Amino acid sequence: MKVFRGFHHPGLNAACALTIGNFDGVHRGHQAMLALLKSEAQQRGLPSCALTFEPHPRDYFAAVMHKPDLAPARIGTLRDKLIDLAQCGLDQTVVLPFDARLAALSPQAFIEEVLRQGLGAQYVLVGDDFRFGAKRAGDYDLLDRVGSEQGFDVARMNSYEVHGLRVSSSAVRDALSQGRMTDTARLLGRPYRISGHVVHGRKLGRELGFRTLNLRFVHWKPAASGIFVVRVHGLSAAPLAGVANMGIRPSLDPRDVNGGRVLLETHCLDWPENLGAEGAYGKIIRVELLHKLHDELKYDGLDALTRGIRQDCDDARAWLAARI
Repeated sequence: MKVFRGFHHPGLNAACALTIGNFDGVHRGHQAMLALLKSEAQQRGLPSCALTFEPHPRDYFAAVMHKPDLAPARIGTLRDKLIDLAQCGLDQTVVLPFDARLAALSPQAFIEEVLRQGLGAQYVLVGDDFRFGAKRAGDYDLLDRVGSEQGFDVARMNSYEVHGLRVSSSAVRDALSQGRMTDTARLLGRPYRISGHVVHGRKLGRELGFRTLNLRFVHWKPAASGIFVVRVHGLSAAPLAGVANMGIRPSLDPRDVNGGRVLLETHCLDWPENLGAEGAYGKIIRVELLHKLHDELKYDGLDALTRGIRQDCDDARAWLAARI
């Protein structure tokens, strides 16, 4: 899959079958829409294309209005979103910066400048709750009417349900915030996962006897937080069992090397000997969060922290053993 930042690139196809969305989590509803888009694109002899935005539009408005609570919790990073879109078989994805100019475009200007001139959309597939343009004034009916006038097709896909539950990014966020990892996997069609490069930290875990793999979660407001039983891919032929802390580590000094940043810190229950002490840094790994043990805790000193980590490891082993 080709990825473009904006649409002023020579490698971008001059015509496409397009869908539009934030695609946070790329859940089963998104996957169904992308499968339909891919089928329509093949029938029409067009490349399939997803248009998405970074930052999330609600992030932008939360910052402009100085109301951080309006920003949605983020399910996945941009890296994971692009990986998931590629696995759905799309030909290309365009990541459009959501800024003041884009926010001010009228629905008609959005259609003309972005969909027609920018992307050459000949077929546009949207969800049943799709809104666009300044103040979300544009809807499916407007898009369909303009399409009929200008010669491009517009289609709408109804909501996707699993066991009577509408699949949406909001539903995934709710499941993650409540630690319902089985429900999260059902909504996503796979375990919830986070990927990235292993980065250096304070190396306190090593001093305590619990070496960790640190992944930065770029967004400040993750949908998931707490202590989890996990599975790590990318360090050995088989996935490695582990326990991980997702959050801001309240027991540590906020002035440490990753102070204030959201980290996923993963301790593998059985560390691969071939990696040595430094062998994981810089590697790209994928961590699947399988089961939540508890929320983040603030421990009174390093001894208490060490006991807490040891207990988490014991609980993770017990949970995994019960499922073998």
